[in-house]
Amino acid sequence: MIIRAHLPTLGLTLLVSTSGFGATHYVDLNSSSPTPPYTNWDAAATVIQDAVDASMAGDEIVVTNGIYSIGGRVVYGTMTNRVAVDKPLTLRSVNGPQFTVIQGYQVRGATNGDGAIRCVYLTYGASLSGFTLTNGATLDAGDFLLEQCGGGLMCESTNALVFKCVVAGNSAAGNGGGAAWGTLNNCTLSNNSAGAGGGAAWASLNNCTLTGNSASQYGGGGAAFATLNNCRLTQNVEANSAGDDGGGGAELCTLNNCTLSGNSARLAGGANYCTLNNSIIYFNTATVDGANCDDSCTLNRCCTTPEHGFGVGNITNAPLFVDYSGGNLRLQTNSPCINAGNNAYAPPGTDLDSNPRIAGGTVDIGAYEFQTPASLISYAWLQQYGLPTDGSMDYADPDSDGMNNWQEWRAGTSPTNPADVLKMVIPAGVTNTQGITMTWQSVSGISYCIERSTNLGNLPAFSILQSNIVGQPGATTYTDTNAVGSGPFFYRVGVRN
Repeated sequence: MIIRAHLPTLGLTLLVSTSGFGATHYVDLNSSSPTPPYTNWDAAATVIQDAVDASMAGDEIVVTNGIYSIGGRVVYGTMTNRVAVDKPLTLRSVNGPQFTVIQGYQVRGATNGDGAIRCVYLTYGASLSGFTLTNGATLDAGDFLLEQCGGGLMCESTNALVFKCVVAGNSAAGNGGGAAWGTLNNCTLSNNSAGAGGGAAWASLNNCTLTGNSASQYGGGGAAFATLNNCRLTQNVEANSAGDDGGGGAELCTLNNCTLSGNSARLAGGANYCTLNNSIIYFNTATVDGANCDDSCTLNRCCTTPEHGFGVGNITNAPLFVDYSGGNLRLQTNSPCINAGNNAYAPPGTDLDSNPRIAGGTVDIGAYEFQTPASLISYAWLQQYGLPTDGSMDYADPDSDGMNNWQEWRAGTSPTNPADVLKMVIPAGVTNTQGITMTWQSVSGISYCIERSTNLGNLPAFSILQSNIVGQPGATTYTDTNAVGSGPFFYRVGVRN
């Protein structure tokens, strides 16, 4: 059984907008005189939940160093949360996850079950920043979504935000051992376990690292039913020994500019039933079929092997990591993944190293962006034709067809075949009533645009008639049904940068 669901609303949440700032409450494990409402360090709470209970929507709670393993609150059923943030406020640590820990409780001999305590529950509009969440677990009975999912973190929706947290060593009887729902930014999820989505389920993850997580019953050792941008998934395991579930790295996810390597499963060691864009899926293993991914996945501008039939623009070249055995999955200077992605799929912001996501004009494949590309052209494309990647041939025209190498790359044509060039053939169907049909040499996977002019003396002479025309193998046609009468009509076809 795989559960695909949205978390039900627990009640009415009222978001209040004010012109001022909320109050600040303080938590210090070693506070000598905790006094509600804990509005200074001298009166700081020693239990995070006490500060949450004393706060109002829009307030901020600041927590200093310590392992917080006391307190708790039930939000639904009998599932206890060490910290239950039941109002839209900000909960942050002073010095980050290395020094500030929220610890749940795992049942001895069973991990999940009666008495287990989840680390954190976040309501709509709440945010959590700079904590380690560890040793959390769930019940093994009761409501599947609310009491059996999200061992480390349960969020009411993706409107609950998590920043720079470490979610490690948690477990869920259901899905999302580390986290369920929520939007996680710059987080690390490691060594969590669940039935599906060992690291995370139903979540949105940006610039996160998922490693050493496992799924024991269904799919997605690293993540399931999630959206991942600029993420790294390594050493995650899907351990079910039967059935068609798999995806050691991810199952039923959408991944943009991610790197999946070293994951394992019975089926599809890297990804299963996923859509992957601008991603590396390499060096994963499976005991039965699909070491990296199987035909259940759609890949666009990805690096994997063997060649994948669903999607466009994929390459099979080895990604050339800086040091795969040492865990450095950044790109070497001659990696075919440089400039080989599609900017339309690139997530906004920075890469996993917090560097600019696009360097050199075209996004790289994978979670890390090579910052100083010598060429503006896809390195995989240049290497395919034996051309140097140092930029010296970017604007050369070796086949003398009037298109330089950069233009040939953008148009998807060959730089070594003068007959393979973007050009139109003689228009057909010129009548007063039917319009004009244009045909041009084209390549599948390239999007074309048609521009039209009725007076070449105008500035600009041409305007866009139609864009995003999907190219067909060999030739593509387009009919301008508005081109009636005697004209004149002038056309040109191109590929948008």
